[in-house]
Amino acid sequence: MSLEVDVRKLDLFNQMAKEGSSTVADHLGQLTGLDAGVRTSQINFLDIEDVKTHIGTDRRVGIYVTLEEAPHGYVLFMLEPADSKRLAGAMMGGMGDPSEGEGFSEMERSAMQEIGNIMTSGFIDGWANVLRTTIDMGTPNFVYGPANGIVDEMGGWPDSELVFVINSRITVDDGDLGMTVYTFPELAALVDLIQNIDLETDVAEDTDADDVL
Repeated sequence: MSLEVDVRKLDLFNQMAKEGSSTVADHLGQLTGLDAGVRTSQINFLDIEDVKTHIGTDRRVGIYVTLEEAPHGYVLFMLEPADSKRLAGAMMGGMGDPSEGEGFSEMERSAMQEIGNIMTSGFIDGWANVLRTTIDMGTPNFVYGPANGIVDEMGGWPDSELVFVINSRITVDDGDLGMTVYTFPELAALVDLIQNIDLETDVAEDTDADDVL
């Protein structure tokens, strides 16, 4: 199939990706009670090994969700362990004691999975509105370990030399908590959807997120 895309529609998709990241920031702010925003948002074509090199080997918490309809692929939220515990504690609202050390209790894991579910839903619903489609998603998965190993854990990568990556860094106003959102859609399926974007689409309006709390 042809991967050619009208540059005007590509610009709308770029706006959609940035608005989706802003939606995640809004949801993070509502969950923490802090002012969250998008520090950076980039779109790249990378070899999967380059993705793993970029992500690094430090221990991280990853919450990933499989997109079960086009554009398929994954949404991955990656956080430092301390940030994950802080978010889980906010979600738990004082219910249950935080685990000690580096590990995570079942309650903390469940809280992080629910956070992933909330943020992915708003993010993907905005995409679906712009692309005039539905995008069902799977159950969020919790992974803790070396960051590059989290990418391997996701698995199921397309049989191609390059992957399409949307990378957004989300931080709160005091700089003490942040997460990186990686979106890995399948390129051919994404192009099909982009080609059907209405040039009159109001991206900001279509991707506007409802309150989550």
